[in-house]
Amino acid sequence: MTPFTPPTADQLLAIRVNAGIDELAQTERFAHAEADLVEAIVAGVGQFAAGEFAPLNRIGDLEGAKLENGRVRLPQGFEAAYKAYVAQGWNAIASPVAHGGQGLPFILACNVLENLGAANMAFTLLPMLSVGAIEALEHHGSPAQQAMYLPNLVSGKWSGTMNLTEPAAGSDVGALRSTATPIEAGPLAGKYRINGQKIYITWGEHDLAENIIHLVLARLPGAPEGSRGISLFVVPKYHVNADGSLGPRNDLRCVSLEHKLGINASPTCVMSYGDNGECIGELVGAPNKGLAAMFTMMNNARINVGNQGVQIGERATQQALAYAQTRVQSARAGSPDRTPVAIIEHPDVRRMILRMKALTEGARALLYYCAGQVDRGNLGDEAAKTRAELLVPMLKAWGTDVGVEVAGLGIQIHGGMGFVEETGAAQHWRDSRIAPIYEGTNGIQAADLVTRKLGLEGGEALVRLFETIRAEAGGEPALAALAQDCARIARWMRDEASLDDRLAGSVPFCTMAAVAVAGWQLMKQAKAVAAGAAPELAATKPVTVRFFLERIVPEAAGLKAGATAGADLLYALPAAALVG
Repeated sequence: MTPFTPPTADQLLAIRVNAGIDELAQTERFAHAEADLVEAIVAGVGQFAAGEFAPLNRIGDLEGAKLENGRVRLPQGFEAAYKAYVAQGWNAIASPVAHGGQGLPFILACNVLENLGAANMAFTLLPMLSVGAIEALEHHGSPAQQAMYLPNLVSGKWSGTMNLTEPAAGSDVGALRSTATPIEAGPLAGKYRINGQKIYITWGEHDLAENIIHLVLARLPGAPEGSRGISLFVVPKYHVNADGSLGPRNDLRCVSLEHKLGINASPTCVMSYGDNGECIGELVGAPNKGLAAMFTMMNNARINVGNQGVQIGERATQQALAYAQTRVQSARAGSPDRTPVAIIEHPDVRRMILRMKALTEGARALLYYCAGQVDRGNLGDEAAKTRAELLVPMLKAWGTDVGVEVAGLGIQIHGGMGFVEETGAAQHWRDSRIAPIYEGTNGIQAADLVTRKLGLEGGEALVRLFETIRAEAGGEPALAALAQDCARIARWMRDEASLDDRLAGSVPFCTMAAVAVAGWQLMKQAKAVAAGAAPELAATKPVTVRFFLERIVPEAAGLKAGATAGADLLYALPAAALVG
């Protein structure tokens, strides 16, 4: 596997142009995010990722996490790398200052994860889940819970998880059956006994952090059925004493590890709570309001999963470029010189390379535009908060689709050598394939876009986004036309289409919308580079942007028929006839 080189210049361009970090630095809250500090963080975490996380990517894939006598073991080198990550303070970038964080923009936390994940996606799921746990407790935990758990979560000394899925529930979280029984007397009065099993718990058990803080969804006695009767509990692996020291182990355990297609170094655990009736947790937030509290964590995670599409796209592109420059095969078609050339000289390989670069850079532009809107929303800008809500399903769904496509193209460029494991190209595709599934499948993201998000501000928020893109598209007729089509489809879905029709067209529409936003943001990058920004990208950025606008945007426009076709054809056959 080729070494990882941080794409620092392209990241800084996106952070400045798409996220608008210089504007945020003018605010009191983010005044420390000055240009010199931003550059130092982006360059520094890139170097750290390349030096500490990237060398473990291949060994993590080959050896994986192992469950031995109830303990999860990681390959040699992971513990030292995680300690270095904690020691250098990367986990605390955007966390609250009151609990030991640096209070910098969420934009920079996204950049930390982008670099770490491109270096080692499986390993980076560990800090990624902790970031979400921090946000959930920051917004919904009591002052006592925040004081007890946040400082060590912020530092990375402890890690966090979220526990939603159960064997019989899947994506229907409302079907969960884990229980929480109030303790009414004795020293534990006011706490709860947790009982149940959770599956697909990422980094649910390991020894890299001193404690693991599980956020667990469960039902109180007499709670309403469905999602209205779910509460959230904080359940530590080790009990925490009043002075902050660790007490005995809680009654929870990892039953088994899933054997997966990829991300083998990330232990995906089946967790059992309360086998002996003594798993103790504390209620977070109000009773029966746990799903809303957990969605704070999930929304953060969905942005970070969209980020994973950028991560794996970047790593697969770098690997494919390295291979295409060294693999010599055949003369260039039409050339009088019949000497074999590196495959990067052949037209179709050039097409694939440019597509990989354009898709990855487009997803990165969308990522940082979304992150910038999140930061503005956190400053009280309601329009930006709404804009971020619209962007999250686009980023999660299209960003992860990009990761899968780009990783697949990387295998194609390697040819037969991509299909065998020794080059490492296959790992990128195997790792990429989970991202469209977890934190809400991409179909769920598209459904969210055409239902809840479409209804924001009476349906005008989404239409306004597309109208802004059309107005600013200027001399890019294909982009303007795509934005106009998106606005028309949004109005049709809002005013005329049935719910079935909206859902039937949700995935192609979500792709159209994401490509329109990404193309718009790439257009801004190209204009900035033409004006002198990022001179190191002056040769490459105009070409990748042109490829996106002239090849990828028209492809997305072709999805209009699928977005507006309705659901009738999908149900033309009864299920029995469809199965045959």
